[in-house]
Amino acid sequence: MAPADHTPDDIRGTARGTAPVPLSVLDLATVGAGRTASDALRTGVELSRLAEDRGFHRYWVAEHHSMPGVASSSPAVILAHIAAHTTRVRLGSGGVMLPNHAPLVIAEQFGTLEALAPGRVDLGLGRAPGTDGATAAALRRTDRLNEGADDFPQQLAELTRFLDDDFPDGHPYARIHAVPGPVQATAPGGVQSRHRPPVWLLGSSGFSARLAGSLGLPFAFAHHFSAHNTIPALDLYRESFRPSEVLDAPYALIGVAALAADDEREARRQIMAGALSMVRLRTGRPGLVPTPEEAEAYEFSPMEREFVDSWNKNVVHGTADEVRAGLDDLHKRTGADELMLTANAHSGEVRLRSYELIADAYGLPTGAAVVVDAV
Repeated sequence: MAPADHTPDDIRGTARGTAPVPLSVLDLATVGAGRTASDALRTGVELSRLAEDRGFHRYWVAEHHSMPGVASSSPAVILAHIAAHTTRVRLGSGGVMLPNHAPLVIAEQFGTLEALAPGRVDLGLGRAPGTDGATAAALRRTDRLNEGADDFPQQLAELTRFLDDDFPDGHPYARIHAVPGPVQATAPGGVQSRHRPPVWLLGSSGFSARLAGSLGLPFAFAHHFSAHNTIPALDLYRESFRPSEVLDAPYALIGVAALAADDEREARRQIMAGALSMVRLRTGRPGLVPTPEEAEAYEFSPMEREFVDSWNKNVVHGTADEVRAGLDDLHKRTGADELMLTANAHSGEVRLRSYELIADAYGLPTGAAVVVDAV
């Protein structure tokens, strides 16, 4: 059976307004102190509608586990809900952690999403667990955690076969089909489109950069938490790239922590709350995202202060004009084909305001007002 249809148009976006490249959204579904997971997911609906309304290219969610401040443990479930509230913006995972799941399960989940939102679903894959080692062991029902990372290329190949429904004759899985999927196009009376979600590889180091390049796949780099590796990884991706049926030239986006506020001081207050949340996560005390007031009152140790200063150095923040200048500079330094913005703040209102300000700063199109009443 021939591979299912996918084209570069599924991948490459269009820059809007005065933005140098397409802008997209990474929603971590953060839960602030005094807020609920329902609040975070409701904000996600509003944010996806804002993204669609203002011309952001994609809305992605990421798989995390055992983190009270992050409500995105089930990307496919969230994306199915978002699909019901949007019509144009691309929806995807940034990413699903492939070693945590059987490839057939992911193929079925994203085949279902493709059926719900035809032609606008992305499947971004990572090889990290998206959590600590003990939680990863619980997810995978094994203590051999290195096995998942070492087997990633083989798992990716198996997943791709399920997505394309093209296991060779004699393969143990040749008679197994991911449904919804391409098999429904070739069954008697089948009228199903053979289009399937394009696969992206995600990474924070060189491994996935090299693999994505060698396979001719699009690549997404986690600049928002691994900024020192960004340029080396992008260089490696471009050097390793081999044209494929998916892409004839490299296409790389980078995740960027960015938060705009009406004045610089308020932006600083907001990112300090996110920084304190990261301090607690990195020291084994994950919790809800604290309020800016809690962060202002917190007494950072010298080691914590050093971490916060290093972390915040890579958060593009300030007024809308300051954030625009920072994003423009980052684009010039990295040559990224797309910037995917994530705003880590205590409240959904602050996050939504940040994206509105950035959209205004770049002159992104303005559509009808969006109101969401329920999760």
